[in-house]
This record gives sequence, C-alpha cells and structure tokens, in this order.
Amino acid sequence: MVHWRILPTPEPPPALERPIGLLQATAMVVGIIIGASIFVQPSEINRHVPSIPGVLSVWAVAGVLTLAGALVCAELSSAFPRTGGVYVFLKETLSPACGFLWGWAMFWSAHSGIIAASSVIFARYIAWFVPLGDFSIRAVAIAGILALSFINYLGVRRGSTLQTVVTAAKVAAIVLLLAMVLAFGSAAARPDHGAAAPHVSFRELVLGVSAALFAFGGWHMVTYTAGETRHPEKTIPRALLMGTLVVTACYIALNAAYLYLLPLDRVTSSTRVAADAAYAVAGARGASLISALVILSATGVLNGVILAGPRTYFAMAEEGLAFRWLGAIHPRFHTPHRAILLQALWSSVLVVTGTYRALFTRVVYTEWLFFALMTAGLFRLRARPGYKPVFRMWGYPVVPLAFGAAAVVVAAIQVAADPWPAATGLLLVVLGLPVYFIWVRGNHAHR
Repeated sequence: MVHWRILPTPEPPPALERPIGLLQATAMVVGIIIGASIFVQPSEINRHVPSIPGVLSVWAVAGVLTLAGALVCAELSSAFPRTGGVYVFLKETLSPACGFLWGWAMFWSAHSGIIAASSVIFARYIAWFVPLGDFSIRAVAIAGILALSFINYLGVRRGSTLQTVVTAAKVAAIVLLLAMVLAFGSAAARPDHGAAAPHVSFRELVLGVSAALFAFGGWHMVTYTAGETRHPEKTIPRALLMGTLVVTACYIALNAAYLYLLPLDRVTSSTRVAADAAYAVAGARGASLISALVILSATGVLNGVILAGPRTYFAMAEEGLAFRWLGAIHPRFHTPHRAILLQALWSSVLVVTGTYRALFTRVVYTEWLFFALMTAGLFRLRARPGYKPVFRMWGYPVVPLAFGAAAVVVAAIQVAADPWPAATGLLLVVLGLPVYFIWVRGNHAHR
C-alpha cells in the first residue's frame, strides 16, 4: 500500500508592508526638513550675509532651489516607485556604479552625518534643562540615535506614526513662536538706517545659501520608502510638493521673527536662537517652552532620517551591491533590521569623532554633487522612447537646468571654502569606485 504524505506549504518570505499614505509621507517631508537646524542654523547664514534683506533673500533662494530639486525628484519617483529613492534614480538613469557611489557616500558621510549632526543639536537643547558638558552631550546624542533606531526596528508603522505626531508638534512650535511675536514681541534696537549695508561677495552669498540648504536638507528622503508607501507613483510627488512649500513659508516667517526680536549680531552669535527669541518675548518660561518643543522637533528629524536611510542599503543588498545580509527583513516586524542596526552604529561613531560644522559641511557638498548627477539622469530619461511617467515636473527644461547648475556651484564653492575637509570627503566617495568594481567582479565569479 502506498502512503501519501502531504507536505506543509512553506511560508512566504517576509516582505515590507505598505502603511504609509499621503499624510504620513507629507509628514515625513516636513518632519525631516524642519529639524533642529532652523532653530540653530541662522547663525551660520548670518556670518556670511550680515544684513537683514540678505539673510531673508538667502532663505528664499534656498527654498526655491529645494522646490526645484523636489520637482526633479517627484518625476523620478513617479517613474521608479521602488524602495531606495535616489540610489534607484541614479542606477536606472546613469549607471549602477553611480547608484552604488550614492549609497556608499550616504552611509559613510552624507546620511549618517545628518543623523550625527541632528542628534548633537538635540543634545544641545537638552542642555537647556540639564547642564551637560561636551562628553555628556555626545552621550545623550548617541542615546537618542539608539532609542529611535529601536523604534524603527519594531516596524515602519510605528516609525511613520511617530513621525506624523512629532511633525504636528514641531509645526505647533513654529506657530506658537510666531504667535508670541505678534502678541507680545517688540522690535529690537537697530543701528542708524543711513549706514551703508555691508558688501557681500558672491562666494559668501553661496556659502550662506549652502548653510541654508542644510536646514532644508532631507526633502528627497521620502523617496527611499516607496516600497512601503501606498500608490507611491502618485503619493510621493504630492508629498514632496506640499511639504517643501509648507517648509519654505515656515522658514521665512521664522527668520523674520528672529530678526525682528533680536539684533543681527545677537542672531549671528547665538547657538540657540529660537530659545533666545522666545526669551526676548516671554522670559525664561517662553525660552524653556520653545526649547522643549525644539527637542521634540529634533526627535522628528532624527526619526525620519533613521527611518529612511536603511531602505537604500536594503535595496542595494537586494540587487547585490551590498552585503546580502543587509537585505534581510525581520520575520515579525517586517523591517530591514540589520541595515537599521548598522546605520545606528556608524552614526554613533560619527558623533564621537566629528564636530557639528565638519559633519554638515561634508553633507551639503556631497549630496549636491549627486543631485547634479540625478538631474542629468532626468534629461537622459526624458530622451528615452516611450517614456510616460505619472508625474511630469513643471518648467522642464529650464527648472532642472537651473537646479543642476546651482547644485554644481554650491558644491564647488563649498569645496573651495574648506578644501582639506572637502578633499577627504571627496576621496572617501572616490574610494567607492574600486570597491564597486571588486564587488561586481566577485558577484560574477560567485554566479
């Protein structure tokens, strides 16, 4: 007699979930951009452009450039609605090597550098309530990275929900500060209006715009989570456009409030300008309230950046351009858990070894070099026969040409301003090229 045995059906491998809708995606754009930088970064801009009209113009120019970049990214994300974002765009429009170099630069410098720099700002505002020395500030910064990485380890639904809640809180912080200015603020004393405005060179103007662009940084990161977004070809472009417009309006209004309440030299020298402005309106209680809300704001940007980055490393691993084990998905939480852990470890190392200014300098010029390449990729994509994306950017080809040229200028002047750190950063990126060829050769030999 023949006995038949029915074998159990094997369980499908774990996959990424899709809990992110338009609200969560827009919250990610706004929440990542409006980090702690806007409450700190004005002093960096004012050093380069020491006049009120100049400062407000710099923020407006940075907002326009960010919107142009968001339009480029929106079209590319509608054409390639896959996990990985800019890595996918560069890989599909230029070459796999270019995509690899983006992921390489993200991990070693750009993305991990943003996490490290933002966590340091978070810790500085904690020091408003609890006296902290340099060692303690770095320890608190690392604790913030590890805690938020753990939340995202537990699931993208938890991470995106936290992002939405915290984004609402940080917008409330801005509205609160502006309301305090309108209700209780009085104009700071100004020097004689007959005095000549200081001359600002083109180089200093671009450096000011570069510093402002760091505060606008992260607008592209929502594209990394396309594989966990519902209808990403439509949702992500809408989130990019809505988010960048909201942020630009908030930034210009906030800086106008700072410059109304405080003398220009005070804004330039302050490391906690939002708290100083609130103190000028409502004393210590107002400053404490704003500082608490800034901590919440910094939590939002950290959470968003920590959520986004591992998706690129996951996509690279799936396509054989990173260690295969980085492409593992947690069987219970459905997250790229190993990529999350590796990112947390390296970002913590950067906190220990790097300063805030050095980190953000590397971030700005490295990212903008790749943004120029991403824009070139869009032109190549437009030339392909049968290309029909869901979303086509406005102002083509003038807007992407202007954005690509501006990206090159921003990167070049940033490199010229700090040649040695820039040289080391660029060398790090270039070192990724032989690594890529060794990796590809090894994959072919393995197959």
